[in-house]
Amino acid sequence: LPRELKPETGLLKIRKELGTYAKLRPAAVYDELLEASPLKPEIAKGVDLLIVRELTGGIYFGEPRGRDENRGYNTMVYTKPEIERIAKVAFESARKRRGKVTSVDKANVLEVSQLWRETVTEVAKNYPDVTLEHLYVDNAAMQLVTNPKQFDVVVTGNIFGDILSDEASVLTGSIGLLPSASLGDKYAIYEPIHGSAPDIAGKGIANPIATILSAAMMLRFTFDLDREADAIEEAVQRVLRDGYRTIDIMSEGSIQINTREMGDRICAYIQ
Repeated sequence: LPRELKPETGLLKIRKELGTYAKLRPAAVYDELLEASPLKPEIAKGVDLLIVRELTGGIYFGEPRGRDENRGYNTMVYTKPEIERIAKVAFESARKRRGKVTSVDKANVLEVSQLWRETVTEVAKNYPDVTLEHLYVDNAAMQLVTNPKQFDVVVTGNIFGDILSDEASVLTGSIGLLPSASLGDKYAIYEPIHGSAPDIAGKGIANPIATILSAAMMLRFTFDLDREADAIEEAVQRVLRDGYRTIDIMSEGSIQINTREMGDRICAYIQ
């Protein structure tokens, strides 16, 4: 399809029109699923990080953009207010977690990243209880697979966040496990990190956990229903602890169940 008819174009427009500028993508490795991670168990065990990605600016939305037969061009642009508001989301999130923010940029090469680093450093002065560190994006990508436990909250721009959050999702063993939230000042969108999979529709093999955990994020962030969100998240952990698996996270000695059965068991534990 031409670009204007691709689903990604529609998704970008939805985010921009609704002003959902902050993408929250948690990535936590369950002890019960250590074998599903491609990393060694001693590296994967205890990983619990949150990537805060700026979602409505950067190179995906910058102008001018275009192409002809011999040239294509895109523009990476960030304003100081755009950087300030996403940095605040990251620091507020870190206050509720372990108190550390890693800001990822390419300030050794890109002027826009130099502004990013300077602005995040300024915002950090309002959060003396939170530790701030800076990493270049290439180093951050390497650190995510060699020492992911060092990360608490990672904040970065649109294109770097797109890549790093997908990399982080692999640490858990399946993209079918991970929820996400796209937050703005007025609206919010909750969705699993994976897209649709029409090739497996109706086969009962899709993992519903990411979608179910997205509902938990909705309860927590939009409705301030922490108790209810905890109930869903704990039910998911109990089902995994009891050995039930969809095919994407199946391991020897576990009990394989289908999509509907996984959802029903999680619901039963909530009740």
